[in-house]
Amino acid sequence: MCRLGWRCVHPTEGVPPVPRALSAAIAALTLTTAVTTVTGAPGQAAPTGWGRPHVSAATPTPGSPGLGDSYFPDYGNGGYDVDHYDIRLRYEPATDRLSGTTTILATATKDLSRFNLDFALAVESVRVNGWAAGFARAGDHELVVTPARPLAKGQQLTVVVKYAGVPSETTVYGYTGWTRTADGALAVNEPESAWWWYPSNDHPKDKATWDISVSVPTGLEVVSNGVQPRDPLPEAGNRTRWSWRSVKPGATYQAFLAIGQYDIVTDTAPNGQPVVNAYSTTLGERLPAARASIERTAEIVDWESGVFGPYPFEAQGGVAGPVDGIGFALETQTRPVYGPGFWRRGANPYVVVHENAHQWFGDSVSVAAWRNIWLNEGFASYAEWLWSEEQDEGTAQELFDFTYDSYPADSEFWQVLPGDPGAGRVFDDAVYDRGAMALHQIRLAVGDPAFFRILRTWTAQRQYGNGTIEQFQALAERISGRDLDAVFTTWLFTAGRPELGATARTSAAPAQPASWTKIRSAHDLLAR
Repeated sequence: MCRLGWRCVHPTEGVPPVPRALSAAIAALTLTTAVTTVTGAPGQAAPTGWGRPHVSAATPTPGSPGLGDSYFPDYGNGGYDVDHYDIRLRYEPATDRLSGTTTILATATKDLSRFNLDFALAVESVRVNGWAAGFARAGDHELVVTPARPLAKGQQLTVVVKYAGVPSETTVYGYTGWTRTADGALAVNEPESAWWWYPSNDHPKDKATWDISVSVPTGLEVVSNGVQPRDPLPEAGNRTRWSWRSVKPGATYQAFLAIGQYDIVTDTAPNGQPVVNAYSTTLGERLPAARASIERTAEIVDWESGVFGPYPFEAQGGVAGPVDGIGFALETQTRPVYGPGFWRRGANPYVVVHENAHQWFGDSVSVAAWRNIWLNEGFASYAEWLWSEEQDEGTAQELFDFTYDSYPADSEFWQVLPGDPGAGRVFDDAVYDRGAMALHQIRLAVGDPAFFRILRTWTAQRQYGNGTIEQFQALAERISGRDLDAVFTTWLFTAGRPELGATARTSAAPAQPASWTKIRSAHDLLAR
């Protein structure tokens, strides 16, 4: 992710700021499992002795209302594992009303009496394996589902949720992750996005595939993840239904919607995959810069594949959002979405490098817990440094030196720990910049052959899975044969600016690399 902050974003006039990660106080909130408002009925009981799933002798118990993430303990849910989301929606841009049905295919991981989904819109009905289920609200974004029959460990579940609401007027923790625009909407955010458009098990530890289908007034486009399994389908009432499919598992926040008027450009990548790029028709004079950047996606992905290993997904592309859209960029799976501010001063291929590096680091290999965010943002930031080397616009060492000197020793920047920044600073500058510096120090410690082998092995061994910083360190030590504890501790887990030896710098007063202003071009604008 490139956040609204001086690190990598040009701000856009009139664009509301991106919601930051929740404060530690909110994140530490414990969610009560007590039902607060019952809005549905369990339905009829199953006939005695027939049609009931086999449940062990142990009494079924509720699934946990969170996965216990140290930063966001109530994100995600326990007791089941999702395989697939089938999301079928109808959107009315004039009122921002969204209605739909999401069918969730999952497997119970324990004997369940009830389970939770993360969701914020009003729910009309829930069915579990065809039976009407009870449902109720608990906490700020929990939907508690009580099946008519207990669920057995290992049992396959089909959960059908019907719902409707106005996402832009639905707030959780005081904000909405849905951005309404003049011609449509954007469902793009991190770490939470799904709450406002589909019910889910909202944590990167539970990945799934998606089918996403949206009906809109004819004349609007809908762009989402993956590939189109069919052409847009005309519907009654001068409407069109758009369908998208993702066949590789992803985290819930990586699914997205871009609804509005877009020019869609398709092509084929060097590896034979489809490339789908979309450009809001509102971009005006910024459109050429957006195209000059995003149309390089296939080239950049081809280069990154040589550095990080084979591209892990089925399609490539990008979305240049509208002028009244988001003020950040996000690594939405197969097709990153970019706010309009990135094109304010011309083409910006570095943000395309950053967001597509996330396809490996963050999307394919996701964090096991949000405290491991360095595995996403530090790596994507360092990819920009590697691209700078590739383009002869400054070596990674020159960027390290200049970045190090850019933050005085007494700067608050050095007090944030990239390896454990805290819930309220998940997207702090230090996670990106000091995070990239940490990777460079690891590279220097092990040498280039081992360093790039470590990156490719990490992405291969944990493809479509999750990882922790500790696991990455263990891999790096195994491949390099070096004890790296001092490097990881100093650069990721120790406050204060690390001291550099005389041989660790290329110059006592490093010159500004040519890539510097391209990577950091928003600093003066955001300082206003």
